[in-house]
Amino acid sequence: MFVYRREDLPQDAVFPADLKKLGYFITKTDQIRKISHPEQEFQFKINRHPRWNEVHREAMNECIRNIVSSRLRNLGLTTIQLPLSSGPKTPHVPIWVSSNLSRASRVVVVFGEPVQDLGIWAYRTVGTEGIDAGSAVAFAKAVLYNGAKTDSTGIDSGLQQSGTALILANTGQLIWHCGSSRAVSHQSWLALPRSSAVEPPSTMTRRNKIPQNGSWQEHVACVFDEILAARGRFVGEDAKIDIIGLAEGGLGAIRYLAADWGSWKPYISAIALSNPLHSPRVDLVEEDPVSPGSFTSFIASRCRAYVISDQPLDFPVPGFAENGCNCYSSGEGLNVECIMPKAWRSMLEWLAKLHADPSECEAQVEFRKVDGDAPESTAEEN
Repeated sequence: MFVYRREDLPQDAVFPADLKKLGYFITKTDQIRKISHPEQEFQFKINRHPRWNEVHREAMNECIRNIVSSRLRNLGLTTIQLPLSSGPKTPHVPIWVSSNLSRASRVVVVFGEPVQDLGIWAYRTVGTEGIDAGSAVAFAKAVLYNGAKTDSTGIDSGLQQSGTALILANTGQLIWHCGSSRAVSHQSWLALPRSSAVEPPSTMTRRNKIPQNGSWQEHVACVFDEILAARGRFVGEDAKIDIIGLAEGGLGAIRYLAADWGSWKPYISAIALSNPLHSPRVDLVEEDPVSPGSFTSFIASRCRAYVISDQPLDFPVPGFAENGCNCYSSGEGLNVECIMPKAWRSMLEWLAKLHADPSECEAQVEFRKVDGDAPESTAEEN
């Protein structure tokens, strides 16, 4: 039997959260590329030992998060800690909110995927298309400034914010790291420093739990209860709310609203989902689902979902029976996390249309097969 002394164990991998020191730079087209090979994207596998690759990726992701955070601040967004009773050193989770939140007549709320960091749609898209494209930066510009052109310092001082406010919830960073006094995602937790390269991850205890934010469902409820319900304090008394829910984030919003639709019905304008996970038979059960004022009817008429599909963006696809709302192609045929970067412009256009006309309803799309050499589907609106 061989026994290694602790000092004989291999040291843990260490990489600085610095683009230049990692060997990368940002191109004129906002892409991250290698300094030594300017055409090459981020290289994940740099070592046969998985731990080195894991820590190296986390260092790169931290660089991206820092860049995204800086750009969101330059757009006028700031962070709020949840729960509101938490202090800077006590367990809390940050969310992004725009500076016009209390004055805006319309609020767009995004509940993201639990596998992503705050303000990030997909690191994959950041690597292939650019930092703004794969994060909430380009999206925030469109919501707050109608997509105005900006430089690295942010929006021109003479440009005014629109009447729409933005909230970016944080369903991914729900683990409290006591050593750094910050909330982290599960992927970041696994990449935290260890006493040696062969040590297992730290065991989570009650000290790593964030009150009222122990899961993505709890976090969604916390955003509703502490921010959106604080009418006259955080949001305007008569402000209308548009919800964008990505995967589990959308499921959490659907479940929360279904449980208390009577209270929220006057304030919710419309809902857009990506990769919908709710089930009408489970999550939309009501006494009278066919009533025009029911949540089921609202989902059928003022909610739509964008799904994985090889069809062009906005092309109608089957899914009403499974989700209770019309489904459309996102233009993304492979990765769920890439739906938002591809479809958010269509989401915002549709949400703006419904916000402008409270009586607008989404007609149910039906599909039928057309005889021919190859089976295909066509859509008809009732």
